[in-house]
Amino acid sequence: MVLYFKARPDAGDYTIYMGADKYENEELIKYGLPEDVWFHVDKVSSAHVYLRLKKGETIDTISEGLLEDCAQLVKAHSIQGNKMNNVEVVYTPWSNLKKAPSMDVGQVGFHNPRMVRVLTVEKRVNEIINRLNKTRVERRPDLKAEKEASNAAEKAERKMQLKEKKRKEEMERLEKEKWAELRSYKGLMVAEKMTSNRQIASAGRSMQEMEDEFV
Repeated sequence: MVLYFKARPDAGDYTIYMGADKYENEELIKYGLPEDVWFHVDKVSSAHVYLRLKKGETIDTISEGLLEDCAQLVKAHSIQGNKMNNVEVVYTPWSNLKKAPSMDVGQVGFHNPRMVRVLTVEKRVNEIINRLNKTRVERRPDLKAEKEASNAAEKAERKMQLKEKKRKEEMERLEKEKWAELRSYKGLMVAEKMTSNRQIASAGRSMQEMEDEFV
């Protein structure tokens, strides 16, 4: 079971989601998308909360409102963290999560610790939790199918971008050939003009010589 929540309206149309238990968390770790950002209470057990960003957005462009929603949600779903003040919440791109065979179910590490961000939640804000809970929806999605569909769409987009790149390169090549041909034509015209002038001058001298003969 995966639990879905809608972020605050003023933040835009964003989906926040988490697994109902550690086994669901394992599936989310396995089938996350590049747009996903993972949240967890640092050093204590908690839910794994994900925020799905839009294309082109990064972990460093997340608004304060979105961060607060995710941090409050992950704190509220931590038995220990929910009772504590000044809780530290860590978050990082899904692609930075590392899963080793020796790790327990739901446990993760990081490929690059420098890509991990930390924020402090002073206390639980019930107003935020209540608002999020009103949007809560429980579903059993086919995470594998969603992942495959996302990969296929990304592959198609890359193919289209490559095709467009080749089209532009071909247009640039043809444009260069056109200008090269035009410059060559202009050079030929100048050469022909110079030859014509020499011929005229030569013809003029010949006429003068003929006139001199008759004098």
